[in-house]
Amino acid sequence: MSALALKGISWVTVRQYRRTLWLVGAAAIVTLAVIGGLRIWDASQEPEFPMEWGSGYDLLRGAMQQLALGLPLLPLLVAVFVAGPLIAREFESGTYKLSLTQSVSPAAWLRAKLLTTTVVALGTTLVLTAAYLIGWSRLSSTWGFHWSDRGSYEATGTVLGSYVLLGIAVGALVGQLIRRTLVAMAVTGGTVGLVMWVLSVFRWDFLPVRTITGPAYENASTLVAPENGLLGEQGLIGVSGKRLAGWFCSPESAPGGSCRLDEPVTAQYLDYHPQSHFWPTQLIETGIVLALAALAAYAAFRVLRARHP
Repeated sequence: MSALALKGISWVTVRQYRRTLWLVGAAAIVTLAVIGGLRIWDASQEPEFPMEWGSGYDLLRGAMQQLALGLPLLPLLVAVFVAGPLIAREFESGTYKLSLTQSVSPAAWLRAKLLTTTVVALGTTLVLTAAYLIGWSRLSSTWGFHWSDRGSYEATGTVLGSYVLLGIAVGALVGQLIRRTLVAMAVTGGTVGLVMWVLSVFRWDFLPVRTITGPAYENASTLVAPENGLLGEQGLIGVSGKRLAGWFCSPESAPGGSCRLDEPVTAQYLDYHPQSHFWPTQLIETGIVLALAALAAYAAFRVLRARHP
């Protein structure tokens, strides 16, 4: 057991932030217990009225909605903690100098801090992901919990953990560059948030969409994405073969059976991503984020070496 005991900077880091660690651990365990308890309660209820107000299902859905909103924010919380209290405050107050006088190299000091934070952050992420998966197994076929929705996409794949690692690396870099706690927290949160937003905008462009077409005549129905797919672009096809903006309309709703009077409509189309695109998209996005995290971590140690050779 003594071999597994924390030593040096890792021990100091845990002792220094023990209250924060206890709070984070307790929050993760409570979340897992609440979601698990609600899932068990829902499963034990009579099937006739499982979704009535105040039922286990209703409370589980409400708790899962909050968890779906909170999980994508986890990388931001980790990032601002690393940039501010963990790194920048050490330089701002000068307390890092004490650690460097204890026969500890600057690289070993930073490495120990980041490894300790990484273990705690990824452990917390795994517990919260497990809690989400327990609830999601009941709600995955309902509105708001589609595999591509915010929260479900992050928590049921690998991207959440990769963004946590990115937050740690960017926090370590920005914390050294700025060395002012509040400013470093703001810049890091904005940087990681920007990366998350950009990739969320373009993630469904990583793979080509699939397209289905259908007739646009009397008694034809509007197309629906198959394979539990993510709906993309949808519209009409004119006699020229070009895609036209608009929706399919029945003959009763528009003269001549078409929503567009400038060109006759011959068919309708729908672009979509099937559920089978989930893991390829996850792995592509995870690879991009991990590459950015590796670059930020490398830059953090380069900056440290340049300022503290």
